[in-house]
Amino acid sequence: MTDTRTLLNPALGFYIEELETTEDILIPKNPLDRVIGQEHAVKMAKLAVRQRRHLLLVGYPGVGKSMIAQAMAFLLPESKEEIWIVDNPKSPERPFVETRIGGEADRGRDIGEIVQPDKIPPEAAIKLGFKCKNCGALSSTLKIRCEICGEEKVGYDDWKAASPFRDLFETEMFNSSKKQSKINKIVPYIKRVNDKQEVTVYEQIDTDPAKPSVRVLNQNALEKLRKIEKNRPSKVLVPLKRKTFLQATGASETELLGDVKHDPYGNHPELGSPPYTRVVPGIVHEAHEGVLYIDELPQLGYLQTFLLTAMQDKKFGISGRNPQSSGSSVRVDSVPCDFIFVGACNIMDLKFILSPLRSRIQGNGYEVLLNSTIPDTPESRAKIAQFVSQEVVADGRIPHVTREAVQELIEEAKRRAQIIDSKNNALTLRLRDLGGVIRMAGDLTLEVESPLIERKQMKQAIKLCLPVEEQIKKEFGSFEKALEKELPLAQQTLHKSNYPENYQNQSLYG
Repeated sequence: MTDTRTLLNPALGFYIEELETTEDILIPKNPLDRVIGQEHAVKMAKLAVRQRRHLLLVGYPGVGKSMIAQAMAFLLPESKEEIWIVDNPKSPERPFVETRIGGEADRGRDIGEIVQPDKIPPEAAIKLGFKCKNCGALSSTLKIRCEICGEEKVGYDDWKAASPFRDLFETEMFNSSKKQSKINKIVPYIKRVNDKQEVTVYEQIDTDPAKPSVRVLNQNALEKLRKIEKNRPSKVLVPLKRKTFLQATGASETELLGDVKHDPYGNHPELGSPPYTRVVPGIVHEAHEGVLYIDELPQLGYLQTFLLTAMQDKKFGISGRNPQSSGSSVRVDSVPCDFIFVGACNIMDLKFILSPLRSRIQGNGYEVLLNSTIPDTPESRAKIAQFVSQEVVADGRIPHVTREAVQELIEEAKRRAQIIDSKNNALTLRLRDLGGVIRMAGDLTLEVESPLIERKQMKQAIKLCLPVEEQIKKEFGSFEKALEKELPLAQQTLHKSNYPENYQNQSLYG
C-alpha cells in the first residue's frame, strides 16, 4: 500500500511526472475540493452554504453540476429541528404543525419556573447531581466529582433505578419524552401544605456549565402539562436525523409537495385513521435545513410555481391532492421548509425556467455558468490526474492507472476540447464522458488480469467509447445513409438540423 506520507496533495500542487500511478494522489476530504476546473462555481457554492443562498448552475452535461450540489450538503451542519404533526381535536381535518428543537417538544416548555439549584430542596439538588452529599457544595451536573472536596457525587442512575416515582412521572407527566432521544433528569418531591400532600417535580436543564438551572413544576403546572400530553396526540413528520441532501429531479407533484393518504373509513372513530396520522411530507419539507437539488429544472414544468412559493415563504402547507380521496379534506398550514435550493440546467433549456423563479434565485442567490474547458497547463493536467484517481476510488472495482495511461487520457481530453468546443490548447471538462472511458479501460484491464490500467488499455478504451452516432457514421458513412437503409422510402427525408453539426461534419477520431 502507498505510504500516506508520500501522497501528492492536490491542494499543494504537483506535476504529472511526479506520480507513478493514481494511487499516489491524495483525494481531498471536502467534496467541493474534488470538483475539477470549476473554481468560480466552487467559490460561489461555498458562499451559498455560508450565507444560505440559492444557486442556479448552468452548463453542459457532465461538467460537475450535480457534484457541486451534493458537495454543498457536506458543508452543512446537522439538522437541529424536528417537525411534528399534532392532532386538532376541535377540527381534525386541520392538524397543527410544531417545530421541536433537538427533538424536544416546544409545547409545554414554557410551563413552570426556572430557578437556580440553590433554590430547590437539598435532597432534590443531591439527587439531580447539583449538590455534593459530602460537603454541600453546588456545581454543574456535568461534573462527576465535587470541585471542592473531590468526592464522587450521587449517581443519578442509581437513584433512578431505586425510585418507584421516576417511572410513574415519566408515564403520566412526560409520556411524549419517551419519543425523544434524550430524557431530562426529573425528581418528584412531595411536601405537605395545609395538611395536604402536594407534588413538585424538579427537572434538570443544566445545559450550560456556567449557569446550572432547574425547571420547577408545581401541582398546577403538572396538571397543565398532563392535559397537553393527553389531549394532543402527535407524530413525527420530518425526523431530526435525516439527510441534508435531497434530490427532486423528475419528482411528481405529491413527491415534491406532500400529500394526505386516503382512508376508506374516513375519520370513523373506531375504524378510520385520524387525519394527522395520514399526512405525508414532500421533498421540500424533508429538505428543511438542507439542500434541495433539482437537475433539468425546466422539466419541472408548472411545479416551478409551487417551488418558488416554498423558497420565498420558507413554509408550504400540505393537503390531499387527489380530489377523489378522503385526504382532500385535510390540510396542514405553514409546514417549515427552509432549504437551500440548487437548480441546474443545460444552456439550451435556460429559457424554459419561469421568470419569477429566476427572480427568486437572483434576489437571494447566485447564477453561475460552468466552464466546459480549462487551459492545457501543467496544473490542469494534474487536475485531470486527480479526477482519474477519484473515479477509480469511486468505482471501487477497477485498478489504479499508470502515469502513461493518464497522459493518454489527457491527450484525449485535449482532442475533445478542440473538436467539441473548438478550443485550442485546452482540456475538456465534460468529465462524465471521460469517466466512462476510465471505467471501460479498467474493465479491459481486469479481463487480462493486469494490476494496473496501462496505456494500451486506455488507448483501446478511447477507441471503443464512441457515442452511438459515431458508431453509425463509422458503419454507414453518415446518418443519412443509415436512415436510407432503415426507413421506408416515404420517411427518408430528414432535415440535417435535427442532428448536431458535430456528428455530421466532424468526427472525434477522424
